Amino acid sequence: MTKPVGATARVIPIKAAEPALVSLYEKQKKIYPRSVHGWFARWRWVMVWLTQIVFYGLPWLPWNGRQAVLFDLSARRFYIFDLVLYPQDFIYLTGILILSAYALFFFTAVGGRLWCGYACPQTVYTEIFLWIERRIEGERGARMKLDAGPWSWQKFGRKTAKHAVWLTIGLWTGFTFVGYFTPIQTMWQQAFTLGFGPWEWFWVNFYGLATYGNAGFLREQVCKYMCPYARFQSAMFDRDTMIVSYDAARGDPRGTRGRNTDLAAANLGHCIDCELCVQVCPVGIDIRNGLQYECIACTACIDACDGVMDKMKYPRGLIRYATQNGLDRKWSSQQMMRRVFRPRVLIYGSVLIAISAAFVVSLSLRHTLKVDVVRDRTTLARLVDNGRIENLYRLQLMNATEQTQRYRVSVEGIAGAALANTTEVEVAPAQARWVTVAVQVPPESAQAAGAGAHPIRFHIASLTDARTAVSEKSTFVVPR
Repeated sequence: MTKPVGATARVIPIKAAEPALVSLYEKQKKIYPRSVHGWFARWRWVMVWLTQIVFYGLPWLPWNGRQAVLFDLSARRFYIFDLVLYPQDFIYLTGILILSAYALFFFTAVGGRLWCGYACPQTVYTEIFLWIERRIEGERGARMKLDAGPWSWQKFGRKTAKHAVWLTIGLWTGFTFVGYFTPIQTMWQQAFTLGFGPWEWFWVNFYGLATYGNAGFLREQVCKYMCPYARFQSAMFDRDTMIVSYDAARGDPRGTRGRNTDLAAANLGHCIDCELCVQVCPVGIDIRNGLQYECIACTACIDACDGVMDKMKYPRGLIRYATQNGLDRKWSSQQMMRRVFRPRVLIYGSVLIAISAAFVVSLSLRHTLKVDVVRDRTTLARLVDNGRIENLYRLQLMNATEQTQRYRVSVEGIAGAALANTTEVEVAPAQARWVTVAVQVPPESAQAAGAGAHPIRFHIASLTDARTAVSEKSTFVVPR
C-alpha cells in the first residue's frame, strides 16, 4: 500500500507502561480451606486416625513390665517391643534412615507426594486443627466473616475456645513425644505436681508450641517455604509419575452453564469454573494451572471436582491422578499404570527390597550378648607365682535380653593360657557389667612365643542359651 501524494505522516506516541511496585515483604493472605467429602478425604482421615493412635498409644502399651517403646537415653538403652538395643547398635538406625530415603524415592517416583498428602505430621496435624476450627468457628464463609468483623464477646469466646483446644492438643503432643524418652507413667505422676526435670519441661513446651504454631498458624507456609522436599521433589518426578492433574483437553474452555447446556453449541468444556478446587486447597493454589511445587497431593481438589461432576452429570475425573504423558497422549488409566513399572521405579524397588531383606536378616541374627574388651593400661604385664606372666583385662558384658543371664568366659591363643580368676559371670536383665579378668601364661609358653604382643581371643558363651556365644580378640604382652 502506497502513501497518497501530499499526505503527511502521523506519529502516534506510545505511552510507556508504569512500573509496578512489588513488595518483597507483602503480607501473606490467610487461606480458608473449605471442607470436602469424598473417597480421598476418607482415606486421609484413616491415615490421621492410624498415625495418631500409634503415636499417642504406643508409649502407654505395657510390654515385659515396661512401656513397649522407650528410648532411655540416660541408661543408654532402647526398647522396641522385645528388642533391647545398645548404642553399639547404631547401625540399625542408619539402616532405618536408608530404608526411609529409598521408600521416599520409590513412592515419589510412582505416585508423587503421597507422604505429604497422607502421612506427614504437618499435614495430619493441620487436618486435625482445621477440623477443630470448623467445629468452633464454622465453615469457610463463617470463618472469613468472623475474621473480617469487629471484635465482640462472641468472637472473643470462639477464638479463645479454639486456641485453648489447639494449645491443649499441642502440649499433649509434646508430653507424648517426651514420653518416648522418659517413662510416660513416671511423667504422668509428675504432671500432677509439675515435677518435671528441666529437659522434660523444655521439650514438652518446645514440641507442644511447635505443633501449635505449625498446625495452627504457619500451616501451608511450612510446606511451601520451610520443607526442603518441595524444592527437590522435581528430581524424583518424571513424565510417567502419577500426580494430581487437571485434564485441560476435557475441561477447557471453562465457563458457567446450566445442567442441560449443549456444550458443543456453547463451545465449553466440562469445567464450570466454580473454583471449588481452589477453595478446598490447603495451600491455596489452582490445580488447573498445572503441576506446581506447592501442591502437597492432598487430593482435596479431586473430591471437590468429582462432586461437581456428579451434580452436572458429567463423567468423574476432570481432576484426577494421571501422568503428564498420559494426558498429552490421551492414555487410559490402564495404559498409564503399565508405565509405573519403568526402569527407574524397578531400580528403586529392587534396592528397597534388598536393603529391607538385609535389615530384617541382620536384626534376626543379632547377638543378644555384646562384649567389649579393654586392656588394663596401668599394668601391661607382670610376673606372678611360679614364673607365670599375667595380663589384666576389663570385659564389658552387655545383656540384650530381659532375663538374667550367666556367661562362661574362656581364653585361647597362646599355649597354656588360662583365666586366673572368675570364669562365670551373671548379668542382670538389659544391663551391662564390667568384669576384671586376669590371663596367665606358663613361663615355657611365654618363652616359646617370645617377647612382644601376641593375639588372643576371649570366648564368652551363655550358660542358659547355647546359641549365644561371642568371640572378641585382644593381645597378650610378653615382657622382654
